[in-house]
Amino acid sequence: MARETAPGGTAGTRTGATDEAADLLRVENLSVEFPAPSGGWQTTVQDVSFSLRPGESMALVGESGSGKTVTSIAVMGLTGATGGRIASGRIAFDGVDLTAGSQKQWRDLRGPGMGMIFQQPIRSLNPAYTVGDQIAESVRKHLGMNRRQARARAVEMLEMVQIPRAAQRVDEYPHAFSGGMCQRVMIAMVMACNPRLLIADEPTTALDVTVQERILELLRDLQEQTGVALLFVSHDLAVVAELCQEVVVMYAGEVAENAPSEKIFFNPRHPYTSGLLGSIPKPGLSTDRRLRTIPGGIPSPGAWPHGCRFSSRCEYAEPGRCDVAHPGLVRVDGAAGHHARCVRAAELSLDGVTV
Repeated sequence: MARETAPGGTAGTRTGATDEAADLLRVENLSVEFPAPSGGWQTTVQDVSFSLRPGESMALVGESGSGKTVTSIAVMGLTGATGGRIASGRIAFDGVDLTAGSQKQWRDLRGPGMGMIFQQPIRSLNPAYTVGDQIAESVRKHLGMNRRQARARAVEMLEMVQIPRAAQRVDEYPHAFSGGMCQRVMIAMVMACNPRLLIADEPTTALDVTVQERILELLRDLQEQTGVALLFVSHDLAVVAELCQEVVVMYAGEVAENAPSEKIFFNPRHPYTSGLLGSIPKPGLSTDRRLRTIPGGIPSPGAWPHGCRFSSRCEYAEPGRCDVAHPGLVRVDGAAGHHARCVRAAELSLDGVTV
């Protein structure tokens, strides 16, 4: 769920103590900074808000450079490890404000509370240790298991992610696994401590289409079996459509639009969202018909325009209106849970997915 525009035009979060109490993860007005080339700090993610309840699945969507991964790393408490800092905002997990606590509090949550699958899993696995040892290390630290129990847990997790001959392969090294199998090992490692939140950052990148589908099926099965909440980071809306109930579309470090998946796909209210949907290849598309493209690229954090950040690429932009003031994120169509950052949202008729 997203924030709404409060009286006075400032962005506020979803109201109501009952709503907040039901949230597993709640991100409010998050801004993240990294060192600027010329000195000082430069904002890369600004004023991002969303919330996720137990068992729900939500996608962070956008082109490379939109701020998706930076946001997910901030949720994991790893911003400092990547050279950045959380400049403002609040990240609450199960009602506890992590941004007001210590790094130890965040470290203790990583594993039994939340876990993250990173891009290119072969780079996240240590080539000097067997996959079983790497899974066992996590459960020994967080669940207090001895070596024998941890090894049994590693085998159990490899079986859960459907790796054949798990009892033998637990003693193999990462180089003996294919890209898709390495991704399964990473999922097994993250799920070994029974986290309540799973963050998957482009988990199907660089995998062929058939392997991608198997990984998505695995994530769906794990959600059904364990009830884990899923924050899925992707640029691929076709993949998101299969997996997620809620979608947050990010552009140039901020939320451009968010809504339940059905509204995003069939009734987009931001031109950027519509452009992303139009670029999805469709079965039966004539070979002489070009896919829709969005001209230009995302502006870098140091070059964000004064008005709407998408205005220079938007076919609907009006000079003197869209390039003057930075628009807020407002409710559209009177629909609760559907918000867009566009001054023309109420007057535009945008293309979504056609059946």
